[in-house]
Amino acid sequence: MQLVLLTAIGVGGATVIGAIVGFLFKKISHRFSDIVLSFAAGVMLAAAVLGLIMPSLEYGGKYGVIITVAGIFAGAVCLNLIDKLVPHLHKLVGSDSEAHNNADLSKVLLFVTAIAIHNLPEGIAAGVGFGSGNTAQALMIAGGIALQNIPEGMVIIAPMLAAGVTPKKTFICAMLTGLVEVAGTLIGYFAVSIASAVLPFALAFAGGTMIYVISDEMIPETHAHGGERGATYALLVGFCIMLVTDVLLG
Repeated sequence: MQLVLLTAIGVGGATVIGAIVGFLFKKISHRFSDIVLSFAAGVMLAAAVLGLIMPSLEYGGKYGVIITVAGIFAGAVCLNLIDKLVPHLHKLVGSDSEAHNNADLSKVLLFVTAIAIHNLPEGIAAGVGFGSGNTAQALMIAGGIALQNIPEGMVIIAPMLAAGVTPKKTFICAMLTGLVEVAGTLIGYFAVSIASAVLPFALAFAGGTMIYVISDEMIPETHAHGGERGATYALLVGFCIMLVTDVLLG
């Protein structure tokens, strides 16, 4: 339990670390942020497949394939519904900065809510990984999510400051989104620990949410600024590093 708690804090704290980097380097080039985000996407992809989907097949028994496929699509559909209810993060980041005089608070609340809702499933995925009992794979999943949180924390700082949000409020927003991931990690862990029968479906569900985020948010974002080839290789590097790590730990 102590390891789970420390990991939860680490996953959530990665967003804050990214925010601090964002404050130090307010003008981060698109090419650099795309490469970092693509690397994180590769890490998350490997973590989703090796740490969540493959164990789901293993624990599913006779109907493992059916349970896993159903869980993957359930996770993707869940995030798809969330996207319909909550504006995409890149749309909020690119919101009109000229209209901030009377709308700072509402914009901040909307922005924090959107990030929090998108981050909650990622935290749950990290917690579900620990529910499987394989600590090495769980740490791999959490590490992938934490890596993704660092560039996310970096890239949201400058747009929020440009929109008229004070540095203090901006940092508080980053901390709140990190706390959501801490809560999600604990929710995922306790949910699977209490009901181990749902473990195969929960693992696949978490894997589906991660693959959805990679395909729907991360890859399009990293291919939108002219650095597609570098982003692609960065994704492959991230994936292969996690693949080698999994083999060595296994």
